[in-house]
Amino acid sequence: MRVKTWITCFALMIFVSASTIPRLFYVPDNWPKPAYDFIKNPLSAEKVRLGRILFYDPVLSRNNMISCASCHSPYNAFTHIDHTLSHGIDDRIGTRNSPALMNLAWYRTFMWDGAVNHLDMQALAPISHPDEMGSSLDSVVVRLKARKRYRSLFHDAFGDSAVTGERTLKSISQFMLTLISAGSKYDKVVNNVAGISFTEKEKRGYVIYKKHCASCHTEPLFTTNGFENNGLKPDSLLKDPGRIRISHRKSDSLKFKVPTLRNCELTAPYMHDGRYRNLQMVLFHYTDAIHNSPTLARQLREKMELSEEDKGALIAFLKTLTDEEFVKDPAYSFLK
Repeated sequence: MRVKTWITCFALMIFVSASTIPRLFYVPDNWPKPAYDFIKNPLSAEKVRLGRILFYDPVLSRNNMISCASCHSPYNAFTHIDHTLSHGIDDRIGTRNSPALMNLAWYRTFMWDGAVNHLDMQALAPISHPDEMGSSLDSVVVRLKARKRYRSLFHDAFGDSAVTGERTLKSISQFMLTLISAGSKYDKVVNNVAGISFTEKEKRGYVIYKKHCASCHTEPLFTTNGFENNGLKPDSLLKDPGRIRISHRKSDSLKFKVPTLRNCELTAPYMHDGRYRNLQMVLFHYTDAIHNSPTLARQLREKMELSEEDKGALIAFLKTLTDEEFVKDPAYSFLK
């Protein structure tokens, strides 16, 4: 059984049994310490509930049509699958594929280019983006203040009914902190859960993963949370330069955040621009379509040799990272 580290609004404590409090957060066995500083924004069930309601409410957008969940559906590991780029207000199309949301407490940067360096500020980016929610934090606060329900929810969460931008962002952050995916078949195998084991094909795929993928998609988070140029030929229309737009360093040209492989079976399309529709296309890219450039990741400078059987085995392993418990968890769903 996993030992779960539970965080309440009072302190960080370890409970053998958590039957008397709601589940808010836990650190799975053998995972690193979270990067998020809970002391500055202590979790509480009331704040998480407020953040959860805000996450699904289109009141955050200028035209009351787009919510966080519009691009981050729980059934797809909190991303979208029906189009390559994010869609926003007035049928506008964004410039990047929506990333999946999970295990965010372990991240220090957010967005494909790392433009946001704190989870408490992350929601501000889509709220203010003209092609996403097209609003402003001040406008959101005005709309929330006008709703009796939110005045009550803020009172429950913070002790008074004052609706502020800081409280709004921190509440959304609190809900996102609870999005922990650590219950896949892979997790059960590595934690020696009785009766759970890899098939021979999955075992072979695990070996291939460790040889070719693990340096960037490192266990247990299946990402380093760093930035790499993975050999994508720049899109002639989007002309997205990647991390360099934020850092202004030439060495960051065409580098993007390394996404987690957890739940990748559910999160197509793939890459920052959603150019690949399935995992087979992703593997073809790595074996036969690498675009060479000065900042190409060193791991990709030699051709990756994978047979069709190797690819099938690797995909079989990747599917063991699918966490049905996570995507079906009622604690993450829409709350009226």
